[in-house]
Amino acid sequence: MIIDPGPQVSSQRVIDALGGEAPRAILLTHIHLDHAAATGALIELWPETEVWVHERGAPHVIDPERLIASAARIYGDEMERLWGAILPVPAERVRVLYGDEEIGNWKLLYTPGHSGNHIAYLHQPSGTLFSGDVAGVRRLGGPVLAPTPPPEIDLEGWERSIELIESVEPERLAVTHFGVYDDVGEQLAALREDLQRAQSWALEAADAEAYAALQAEWLVGAADAETAAGYFAVMASEDGYAGIKRALLQREK
Repeated sequence: MIIDPGPQVSSQRVIDALGGEAPRAILLTHIHLDHAAATGALIELWPETEVWVHERGAPHVIDPERLIASAARIYGDEMERLWGAILPVPAERVRVLYGDEEIGNWKLLYTPGHSGNHIAYLHQPSGTLFSGDVAGVRRLGGPVLAPTPPPEIDLEGWERSIELIESVEPERLAVTHFGVYDDVGEQLAALREDLQRAQSWALEAADAEAYAALQAEWLVGAADAETAAGYFAVMASEDGYAGIKRALLQREK
């Protein structure tokens, strides 16, 4: 199984690592391009491989036109450099998930918060939960950060997802960005703290630039300037502000 193959521009690394073996399935935690963009190109190589994706994400994997158009508004001329080819997946190759089932050794958890189509995959024999982005990101040895891109951040849903993860008691978290961590309780506690920080910054900051300055100052203090810069190599802090601000406005309605 492959969980989150990433963008097509780096998919040769996935192919090389497999050493000629075809995976049984590609499991998508959600359909954001940094997690799923390579899927259509990869399954052209493997005619027996199926794609697992939540029911809300499946239509966009089968026909990615709207997903591409939405991403292009954010990334513009950088689309090809960042993601490469984004190809459709034939409907007959897609296994639609709901996040409340068990398939073989896998227990599936519907975990919205970061994305409305987010699934976390618990590999029950090992106790490893492949958490996508819902358990936060950790980069270059830095602290846990909650990625909050627009438009689907759901703060209450995220807390419920954290509680769901805690309830299945995973032994470790396999975080797409990046690594495997045994300190599950500490990771989730740090995630909650960062979500609270992000909300405070969004309420305090006059605009996206001011929010980015607050977040950068904290990250530099928690790690260093190089590590802080690495967190925003793809998703700018200003995009995180847009997501958290939208979530706060939605809460007021």
